[in-house]
Amino acid sequence: MRKLQKFECALLAGWISFFSTVQSGAQELALNWKPEPEFGGFYEALIGGAYERSGLKVTILPGGAGQPVTQMVAAKKVEFGIAAADEIILARSQGAKVTALFAVYQEDPQGFMVHEERGIKTLKELFQSSGKIALQKGLPYTLWLEKHYAPVSATLVPYTGGITSFLRDPTFSQQCFITAEPIAARREGKYPRTLLISESGFNPYLAVVIAHEDTLKDSPDRVKRFIAATREGWKSYLQSPKNTNVAMQKLNPSMDLATFDEGARIQKRFIETPDSRKKKLGSMEKKRWERLYEQLQELKLVKPGMDVSGFYRDGF
Repeated sequence: MRKLQKFECALLAGWISFFSTVQSGAQELALNWKPEPEFGGFYEALIGGAYERSGLKVTILPGGAGQPVTQMVAAKKVEFGIAAADEIILARSQGAKVTALFAVYQEDPQGFMVHEERGIKTLKELFQSSGKIALQKGLPYTLWLEKHYAPVSATLVPYTGGITSFLRDPTFSQQCFITAEPIAARREGKYPRTLLISESGFNPYLAVVIAHEDTLKDSPDRVKRFIAATREGWKSYLQSPKNTNVAMQKLNPSMDLATFDEGARIQKRFIETPDSRKKKLGSMEKKRWERLYEQLQELKLVKPGMDVSGFYRDGF
């Protein structure tokens, strides 16, 4: 119980520090969403003491829809943040000096869920079928899918959150995060098929820790300790997520504990892949960044000529 109290106090202190811009030597980690299993290793590093043992005073700032994490790090409002690999490249193309340091998801856990009875087994079949697909238009992966599976026969509608329309309409499909909406649908008696975006070849790293280039230059030892402690936290969480899930569920009561536990179990294969087991947890590869950069160029979202090696730093 003392662990949970300490954890909650640390989070409260983090918010106070953020809004008052009083740093006091603390390292702030800004999330791009609410406390959920995708951030379990960071919370474990906090409440399990990995950050403290590394001589760090880390506070975690929960996020939400539209949280401008990349901009916050670029403006040095926070020391560390969480972003997707494609967001990082887009930010750098606009002059933001942010760099990727640690990638939680080695494989993209985002996808689309469809009603099993429709018999759709691939993204191509889905986008070239009848019915509606709810998605966030204009994002790199949706632009890629529209281009990759053209001509699109399905009706594309805005994604507004939740699964109400999916439960009501058997021809309705929607974007999803593997640890969230499919689990919620199963709780309501529906057993959807999940089609991963990575099937299309678009497969960015997700839940990536970023920092400003100046931080890497001015405080390399602190960054190294932060990444090492983060890696320790993720290793511990992947082995035994129960206590950390209890703590996160108190901060995000909209998700029940059973969903936290199931999400933690499901996401392991996206974090611990055959390739990642050959290297350190959270490691990244140049060829993945090069491929993603090429895809964003193909979508005309970035211009050629950028130095891929500046997108990330591996080996901390």
